[in-house]
Amino acid sequence: MLLRSFIFVLMPLALAPGAGAQSYPAKPIRLIVPYAPGGDTDIVARLITPKLSETLGQQVVVDNRPGAGSLIGTEAMLRAPADGYTLAMGTISSLAVLPVTKSNVSYDPVKDIAPIILVTTVPYVLVIHPSVPARSVADLVKLAKSRPGELSYGTPGIATGIHLTAEYFSSVAGIKLVHVPYKGGAPSVVDLVAGNISLVFSTFSTTGQHLKSGRLRGLAIASRARTKDFPAVPTMSESGYRGFEASTWHGVVARAGTPRPRVTRLNAEIARIVNTDDVRSALLNAGFDIAAGPAEDFERFVRSEIDKWKKVATVANLRID
Repeated sequence: MLLRSFIFVLMPLALAPGAGAQSYPAKPIRLIVPYAPGGDTDIVARLITPKLSETLGQQVVVDNRPGAGSLIGTEAMLRAPADGYTLAMGTISSLAVLPVTKSNVSYDPVKDIAPIILVTTVPYVLVIHPSVPARSVADLVKLAKSRPGELSYGTPGIATGIHLTAEYFSSVAGIKLVHVPYKGGAPSVVDLVAGNISLVFSTFSTTGQHLKSGRLRGLAIASRARTKDFPAVPTMSESGYRGFEASTWHGVVARAGTPRPRVTRLNAEIARIVNTDDVRSALLNAGFDIAAGPAEDFERFVRSEIDKWKKVATVANLRID
C-alpha cells in the first residue's frame, strides 16, 4: 500500500511541465536564415550550428528562406509550433525595421517572437565600385546631386536595415538614388563587384576581401570610431554627417510561447559556443562584435532598436509599402 501511494505521488511530478526539459531536443532543430547564403546572417548561423549540434546531440539544420526583406523566413518560423524545434535568425530587419516601415507585416516583434540570444553586432560601411568617381562621402554626394536618379544602391531587400539606412542617408544628404533590392546582402555585393550597381551599405565582414583587393572602395563607416582592420576608412561623423550611426545585428529567436527552459538552455549553449576560441576568433576576424548576453538583454535591445528606427523612419518620412 505504501509503495502504491509512493508511485501515485511520483506520477504528477513526472508529468510536470519541467520534467521533459532534459529530454529536449528529441529530434533535429531547424534554424531558418531569412536571407540567401553567404551574407552576414548566414555566416553567423553556420559558425554556431556545428557546435550546437554537437552539444545538443541533435542536428541543427540551417534553412535559407530569403525574400521580402526577411519576411518570408520569419513568417515560416512563426507558422511552426512554439516548441523550440524551429528557430530563426532575428535581425535588425525582421525585428525592428520591417515592423515600423511596412503596414502589412503579419506579426508583432514584441508579442509574437521570443528572443533567445543576441549573438553579434556589426556597423554598416558605405562602399562604392571603383568606377564611381568619388574618394569621399562629400564627393559621392556632389556626384549624386549632379546626376540625380543615376546612381544605384543594392540592399538585401525591401524594408531591411540597409534599405532604411540608405534611404536615411539619401534624405539627410539631399540626394536621389535608385534602389535595387536583392534576396540577401551577398548577392548585392556580387553585383557591386561586377559594376552593375554603384554602391551599398554593407559590412566589413561581407566586403572586406574586396576592399583589400581594390575591387571595392570604402568611403565611411557608420560607427562612433574607425575600425582597427580598416583604419583609413573614416566615420560618417568625420565625413560631415555627425551622429550618423547604424549597425546590423544577428540573434536567434523562436516563436512566443516556446517553453522557457528550452529558451534558457539554447541561450546558455549558444553563449558558450560563441565564446569558444575558434568561433570567437572567426567572428572577430570577420569584423563582428560579440554580444551573447541573457535573453532578457536581447529583449530590451530589440525594444530599443524598434524605438530608434521608428524615429529614423519618421524623420526621413519613410514608409515602405
